[in-house]
Amino acid sequence: MTIDKVNLSEKFNLFSEQWKPHLIATVDNYAVKVAKLQGEFVWHHHEEEDELFMVIKGQLTIKLRDGEIVLNEGEMVVIPKGIEHLPVANDEAHILLFERKGTLNTGNVQSELTREQIDEI
Repeated sequence: MTIDKVNLSEKFNLFSEQWKPHLIATVDNYAVKVAKLQGEFVWHHHEEEDELFMVIKGQLTIKLRDGEIVLNEGEMVVIPKGIEHLPVANDEAHILLFERKGTLNTGNVQSELTREQIDEI
């Protein structure tokens, strides 16, 4: 078995699309993904899954129905299952996501941003 390290900067250099997560590793039944975000996503929630957002570069705001959480580089938050949220990045942000395998990026909502298939890079 070969165990390879992952360089996040190299992974982010492999793609330019925004709001399209890419799988970079798995941990048991969980997916580690990276994505570039800019603009506003869609209001959604996940019925059965918590979702971890960590900002690698830039700033990400997670709007909630009763407030918002602003994440700067090196900060993270876990959005518990069932909590409606709206990710927003005024300028391009690079994020790492950690969530259960099979978690749909738009949760309970179908939109043009829904990604049924997640590419591995």
